Amino acid sequence: MKKAISKALLRMAGWKVGPMCEDVPKCVICVAPHTSNWDFIVGKLLYTALGRNASFLIKKDWFFFPFNLFFSWLGGVPVDRQKHTSVTDQMVEVFNKRKIFQLAITPEGTRKRAEEWKKGFYYIAQKAQVPIMIAYFDYAKKEAGIKGLFYPTGDAEKDIHTIREYYRDVTACHPENFVQV
Repeated sequence: MKKAISKALLRMAGWKVGPMCEDVPKCVICVAPHTSNWDFIVGKLLYTALGRNASFLIKKDWFFFPFNLFFSWLGGVPVDRQKHTSVTDQMVEVFNKRKIFQLAITPEGTRKRAEEWKKGFYYIAQKAQVPIMIAYFDYAKKEAGIKGLFYPTGDAEKDIHTIREYYRDVTACHPENFVQV
């Protein structure tokens, strides 16, 4: 039911589903460009329309009643910033505990212009030994999809440059806030 409703809402909004890749049980989903709050809505609808369920990071502070029920339902994973372990280690622990876990992360870390990407998504995937799924929103084409899977090699600088190349021809909602490679 959720799948059909999500497909219908995407169509009503004029969005189409672009290329897809194989579904893997565990991955970090690199979501870019991220320049608008609409990205979350389009991304959630797309992934639900595919019959998939992605999780996302959210401050543990937001996990109180009744918001905890809503954010859990959406796929939110609370991050405890007071813990003495890194977010990377916390997420690797979640990957190790679950048979299926797909974690969506926006490497820009903000909707504002970001010259450099944050590398946490990469280090989580590398340490958890899972691929990076390359998801995109192209507002010019009104298309959202997945360009493929990328397996970290251990050379973060080179790998992130390669991943950013996948987004070369993608138009953000606010193109002035998306730095092309």
